[in-house]
Amino acid sequence: MYYTGFADEASAGLAGQIKATKELGWQYIESRAIDGVNIHDLSDEAFDRAAGMLEDSGVKINCFGSAVANWSWSALKKEDFQKTTEQLRRAITRMKRLNCTMLRGMSFKAEWNRPAFDPEVEKNVFRKVNELVRMCEEAGVLYLHENCNNYGGMSWKHTLKLLDHVKSPNFKLVFDTGNPVINFDRSNGDALEHVQSSWEFYKHVKEFIYYVHIKDAKFIGRGDNGFAKAEFTFPGEGEGDVARIVEDLIRNGYDGGFSMEPHMKLVFHESTPAESAAAERYQNYVEYGRRFMKLVDDIKAKCGK
Repeated sequence: MYYTGFADEASAGLAGQIKATKELGWQYIESRAIDGVNIHDLSDEAFDRAAGMLEDSGVKINCFGSAVANWSWSALKKEDFQKTTEQLRRAITRMKRLNCTMLRGMSFKAEWNRPAFDPEVEKNVFRKVNELVRMCEEAGVLYLHENCNNYGGMSWKHTLKLLDHVKSPNFKLVFDTGNPVINFDRSNGDALEHVQSSWEFYKHVKEFIYYVHIKDAKFIGRGDNGFAKAEFTFPGEGEGDVARIVEDLIRNGYDGGFSMEPHMKLVFHESTPAESAAAERYQNYVEYGRRFMKLVDDIKAKCGK
């Protein structure tokens, strides 16, 4: 078992991301953005500088936190698929340079204005995710699907249906503990009446989980574009069933990564996120990591591990 995290929530610059990682005593970063640009969209020059800094520091990228097939791309638009395929192609090339074999991907935007199990949407999602996963298979890369604001994240039933239609040893799940708190539950139809239960989602998909994102939040109301409004919290203080899920994982022998995604000072799907003081942002990330490690230690002691 190991710890990692979206260190761009500690610092926009890579130097600060490396510093926070080392302060926590960790070896890994789940890389998403450097200076506000996703790692697969950096210029070649900027990527080369980043790769050199990582090599010099000894910090490694365990997973590419890509934007491939995420909530900004529609499975119904040909041009969106072309653009996100280009993202994946660039990501794979850069992953080889960094000796990274895991990529966080999604299943295209949740079409909240269409039926929950819309045949046209599903046909496009299944075909296009299969094509992306085949690219990863050929490159020896794992495509880890996250339960975010995407087709598979609309409910545990959507995730299981996706798994039924994308058959590949390179297609696995990254489970985010906090996302159910901010996504409406469409497991039983079209009504957006209540958000999902993290525990319910988890228990239906846990046999397919390869990797875990740690996020926690409290639902505070309906937002825009399918996102609920939430107050993000330290792990175990929200409605994401973090302690219960982590305990169940540990009791059942989970030995993978736990990746921190605090969202307390920076939320990447907001079009104009509030600016936070750099020092506050950095300290929040470090404190978040320390609190989660303490939570894991307490659970291990409880479980006799």
